[in-house]
Amino acid sequence: MGARPLFVAAGGPAAAPPAPRPAEDSALLDAYSRTVVDVVERVGPAVGYVAVKRSLRDRAGRARDAVGAGSGFAFTPDGYLLTNSHVVHGASSLRVSFPDGREFDAEPVGDDPDTDLAVIRVGANDLPVARLGTSRTLRPGQIAVAIGNPLGFQNTVTAGVISALGRSLRAQTGRLIDDVIQTDAALNPGNSGGPLCNSAGEVIGVNTAIIPGAQAICFATGIDTARWAVQQLFAHGRVRRASIGVAGATAPIDRRVQRALSLGQGSGVRVLEVQEASPARLAGVEEGDLIVGLDGTPVTGIDTLQRLLDAGRIGRLCVLRVVRRGRLLHLTLAPRERGQ
Repeated sequence: MGARPLFVAAGGPAAAPPAPRPAEDSALLDAYSRTVVDVVERVGPAVGYVAVKRSLRDRAGRARDAVGAGSGFAFTPDGYLLTNSHVVHGASSLRVSFPDGREFDAEPVGDDPDTDLAVIRVGANDLPVARLGTSRTLRPGQIAVAIGNPLGFQNTVTAGVISALGRSLRAQTGRLIDDVIQTDAALNPGNSGGPLCNSAGEVIGVNTAIIPGAQAICFATGIDTARWAVQQLFAHGRVRRASIGVAGATAPIDRRVQRALSLGQGSGVRVLEVQEASPARLAGVEEGDLIVGLDGTPVTGIDTLQRLLDAGRIGRLCVLRVVRRGRLLHLTLAPRERGQ
């Protein structure tokens, strides 16, 4: 019997097999593959599996251990790793294993839940290092390679592109994280804290979050934000921020008030509570006031106010503009360090 045709068109003779892929297409695929492989060879050895143990108590008060895991990567040869705050915060013990088989106990250096970044250290002096790049010059469409340990599958590589830049992501504390990179390089639980890399094998972000139920909408904190946070964590063990001692919420400004006071904005921060003995209380801020500016910069919402209250304003005299019963007031205060 003759061989059956492999390709049969409905109601017709055997169809021809598909044309071979043009040589230039194969070359492009090979170049892409070589790029990803090169990134993995450069950065992969520096990516660790971070095993986490936390001591918890149940409702009856009984102590129990909870275990979890995430990713981190060495950025200095003497044992410093960058990871996510939500991976290591509150851990009673940390252990990091690397692709070369070495394992180390780790200790926290500092973490910042507001940027979801943390630094930990292991006892090693010759770790392979991931080179840090910059997130300032990125462009949508660039190749993005993620390395981590999703769902316990160690040293997993996914690749895609940078989908968008300049996103903001709300941390578990409620504060916005700026300079967030959106990528379609697939991330899953366990990728958190791992590196997002460019085609040159430089770390451009720290993989942080996904949108559950969405397809390929993943986020990484930009490495420029991470550099700033690392400097603060090395210097202080925490990220220093200023506080004026108010609780508030974003609120619209009545159009008549906007016109009467020549305000070029449509919203501000409604003061809901003023802490006792706080800089705001001492300056005369009252509940119900609407904060519309700080040192000449418009305050259009609570996130804007939080961004303006950085470490550089701690202890420095500032002018707060507030609207109270249709009048614009200028109040002088000196923000203090948050948590102090």
